[in-house]
Amino acid sequence: MQLHDVWFVLIAVLWTGYFFLEGFDFGIGIHTKLLARDRREKRVLINTIGPVWDGNEVWLISAAGATFAAFPDWYATLFSGFYLPLLLILVCLIVRGVAFEYRHKRTEEYWQRNWENAIFWTSLLPAVLWGVLFGNIVHGVKIDAHKEYVGSVLDLLNPYAILGGLLTLTLFTFHGAVFASLKTTGDIRQRARRMATVLGLLTAVPTVGFLGWTQADKGDGTSLIAMIVAVVALAAALGANKIGREGWAFAFSGITVVAAVAMLFLTLFPNVMPSTLNESWNLTVGNASSSPYTLKIITWCAGFATPLVMLYQGWTYWVFRKRIGTQHIADAH
Repeated sequence: MQLHDVWFVLIAVLWTGYFFLEGFDFGIGIHTKLLARDRREKRVLINTIGPVWDGNEVWLISAAGATFAAFPDWYATLFSGFYLPLLLILVCLIVRGVAFEYRHKRTEEYWQRNWENAIFWTSLLPAVLWGVLFGNIVHGVKIDAHKEYVGSVLDLLNPYAILGGLLTLTLFTFHGAVFASLKTTGDIRQRARRMATVLGLLTAVPTVGFLGWTQADKGDGTSLIAMIVAVVALAAALGANKIGREGWAFAFSGITVVAAVAMLFLTLFPNVMPSTLNESWNLTVGNASSSPYTLKIITWCAGFATPLVMLYQGWTYWVFRKRIGTQHIADAH
């Protein structure tokens, strides 16, 4: 295995970690309208991710930075060709962060309501758009001989990519409901479990449809195993949620996310962005990577920094591991 193969795996791990962590993060944001019945319950849900949401986004920054360093041609084609949807995601993440911090700064009804609406929409839109974007990366886009994207924004809205967006939306919302049941107490915890059952059944349809389509189109034996793991883990998450084993339910819903993302990268390799115009114009781990010397330097940097970041983030989750409920929310909120 060469260094550019190692960096493809590392980038896949970073994106998988991001979707695992930001998946339930987006789900909680969506549940501020689906699950919460009043402002106090919304505050409970927001507090479940309050200490960790910004740390979850570090995985996105790391994935983008690693792509820029290890595969500059992939980065250039991806970020120029998908400029508008990526800009929309970036704006959503900025507004979402501001909403978390500003919502409680004033007590007026309209002020808090507007920021709560912002949290909902800036959680829902990226949850859809990430699935659409990765659907296009795996399916292929119009890339010419100069490694440039020559399609339009409308070309990104194809049936396969839209189904991918539906999968990430439902899966992240289900993942968020399971996380809410794991992190809350009282009535909201019970309603989160019931909500997770409904959402899990809804998620099964796009999961089987999208992953099955991916397998039929580009899959092999390894990707088939990942698909089976994703489907079985989703069923196991539903079963664990049904009997009240919330820790296991969250673990299995996380495995569903991990296996689904892993399947996409397994079907993509050795390409990083296939061309639908000519297979010889595909961007691959070989023709899109940095020089061997550059890869060697950043490998040493990543080998030192990555374990430290993971240890610190794991410690953060451990510190804030306790459940919270409406009884923990002060009247001022």
